Amino acid sequence: MEHINLSFTATASSGTVSALLTRPAKPRSLLVMGHGSGAGMRHEFMEKTAQKLATHGIATFRYQFPFMQRERRFPDPQPVLLKTVRSAVQAAAPYAQGLPLFAGGKSLGGRMTSNAAAQEALPGVHGLVFFGFPLHPPGKDAIERAEHLDSVALPMLFLQGTRDKLANLDLLTPVCSRLGERATLHIVAGADHGFHVLKKSGRTQEDVLAELSETVADWSKTLP
Repeated sequence: MEHINLSFTATASSGTVSALLTRPAKPRSLLVMGHGSGAGMRHEFMEKTAQKLATHGIATFRYQFPFMQRERRFPDPQPVLLKTVRSAVQAAAPYAQGLPLFAGGKSLGGRMTSNAAAQEALPGVHGLVFFGFPLHPPGKDAIERAEHLDSVALPMLFLQGTRDKLANLDLLTPVCSRLGERATLHIVAGADHGFHVLKKSGRTQEDVLAELSETVADWSKTLP
């Protein structure tokens, strides 16, 4: 497995951001991964998920949003986030070397990827992966954040914990059903938004990460 530090221009106004390519010896696909609103591409979840995915032959292209690159507290305006997603996919494409390309990420990173895809197709991307889709703010159950998903023509994989306070499954499940064959919902028992589980569950986060990576691998194999 190799790790390559990279950079690319996020937007003309935001300048350059960092990226990290994790590539197994024999990759079979590449996943472009955006981080969440509270932690960057080197957060433990991002690091360990990339390592687990690599064991299944999935290379990852992790990247920073401009606000995280500049160590700002709050996310950039949505147009900047969406442009960064598009720039990241474009920057990652040459490293796919003809292999299937997927995109998505953790929480905010996944939601901004789907918003970008809803506005205009992401070139070369075969499907979207959401590690904890943030359907609504904590305690404010709603589905407005999912309305754009109707305009996404790609297959989508939702990986959601039963204790996720940003995605009431009673709301997310009907959303996925409405999307039909485009949406696959995988529920992780006992996991919260960060995919942590309680000790009394008898599972560790390593177990959960293994489940997540295996699910992504199995799902991606079903796509053309």
